[in-house]
Amino acid sequence: METVRFDELNLCPEILRGIKEMGFEEASPIQTQAIPVAMEGYDIIGQAQTGTGKTAAFGIPVLEKVSRNKEVKHPQALILCPTRELAVQAAEEIRKLAKYMHGIKVLPIYGGQDISKQIRALKGTQIIIGTPGRVMDHLRRKTIRCDHMNTIVLDEADEMLNMGFREDIETVLEYIATESLQTILFSATMPKPIMDITKNYQKADAKLIKVVKKELTVPKIEQYYLDVKRKDKIEVLTRLLDFYEPKLSLVFCNTKRMVDELAEVLKGRGYFAEGLHGDMSQAQRDRVMKSFRNGKTDILIATDVAARGIDVDDVEAVFNYDIPQDDEYYVHRIGRTGRAGRTGRSFTFVKGKEVYKLKDIMRYCKTKILAMKVPSLNDVNQVKMEKLMDKISTIIEEEDLTRMINMIEEQVNEADYTAMDIAAAFLKMYLGQNEAPEEEDAKSESFDFDNTGAEEEGMARLFINIGKAQKVKAKDILGAIAGEANIPGKLVGAIDLYDKYTFVEVPKEHARAVMKAMKNVKIKGKAINIEPANAR
Repeated sequence: METVRFDELNLCPEILRGIKEMGFEEASPIQTQAIPVAMEGYDIIGQAQTGTGKTAAFGIPVLEKVSRNKEVKHPQALILCPTRELAVQAAEEIRKLAKYMHGIKVLPIYGGQDISKQIRALKGTQIIIGTPGRVMDHLRRKTIRCDHMNTIVLDEADEMLNMGFREDIETVLEYIATESLQTILFSATMPKPIMDITKNYQKADAKLIKVVKKELTVPKIEQYYLDVKRKDKIEVLTRLLDFYEPKLSLVFCNTKRMVDELAEVLKGRGYFAEGLHGDMSQAQRDRVMKSFRNGKTDILIATDVAARGIDVDDVEAVFNYDIPQDDEYYVHRIGRTGRAGRTGRSFTFVKGKEVYKLKDIMRYCKTKILAMKVPSLNDVNQVKMEKLMDKISTIIEEEDLTRMINMIEEQVNEADYTAMDIAAAFLKMYLGQNEAPEEEDAKSESFDFDNTGAEEEGMARLFINIGKAQKVKAKDILGAIAGEANIPGKLVGAIDLYDKYTFVEVPKEHARAVMKAMKNVKIKGKAINIEPANAR
């Protein structure tokens, strides 16, 4: 199907400005077909799956139809969604489309919110997006007025029926039905109950629009998944980065907040990482992308929306830090690697029931995603050493080492150690780590950071064998942790000082790194011991 630009769809300048700011130029197939038909006033039966651009396909005609008359501050459009998350998501997208349409108010309503607050918020709202049960509740209370309602949208109608909302949907449709009401229905499948609704509640000239997602495959990409608890994700991600040392990496998160948090943590651990999401200004996004393209940033952490338009050939690894919400997103994500004939790798972190979502993705992509174990610290060290030995072999074969050999011989003749000792010392210095015995590593891995008695959720409580008697203050503990473990001081929680010991709370995902970093630290001139509070 021929692509159509949004500026060819006769949209008002304010909406076009909102679309441009969101970064879109060409309409998706469902938008190309549905927007002109909906703007002509026809009822629509749309068959389209999640991830095809449905929200804009119905959101743009709804906004075009909303009265600009400042006197009309009553609900004019109602959009029904199966879940709270989808209602909020749809509301956010329609708000972005309406950003330059002054006076347009969009409100998501759903169960679990204080209904009295919702009633107050409904005042002056033109577009309501809600779940069927809560919308029906408001209609019964007469807190949603329907005398100016011109459009109703049923989004993911089949999903609403699967969740048992058929009676609620029909009640809502009967409540607001008028001769002039435009009814737009979207559904991934068209079972008989959906067809019954279209027959009973839509006009005879309703238009059927069908868009099926194209099947996408990713043959040149090695795909793996790892069973990882949420609290261990950062540790596993850094292990994989250290093990494979990809030239450029893309890390995908489902939320803007997670992008920001992960970028801070990785930067705090010494990685060249930057975040990219929709809340950033265009200038910030351009700066981040320029840094990623020229290799100054090795790791780009992004949301799905922000990643649109990323076209960099040298991405060697894609990490799905959060499993994507939609099958097609998975394909778009991992398709960022393996470009220009190169092979790439993708790693997806899953836990518990998310494995079923992974199976759906495998069916959709017609591909295999293989299970893999998290590389151990010994594996990482072994790989580092092998790569180092490869570099050394190249230098021995291609470089003139006469001067260096003479220097080593001089040291061996003057000291009590051998050339082997010097080589081992250089290796240790280059790898940059004080390797603990394997038993100690195993012990560290087995620490339980879930039951340390931390007051704040998501935190681990650590014990330090130093306190007020050594004239230690909270700022000394905070400074040592922030300085040695490279984590922002604002992430450190409660610090409880006692005469001979101290308890401090840190985020669980940082606890192991903090313990490792503080192992040989001195506070007020005294060597300390740090361990989880539950070990006491």
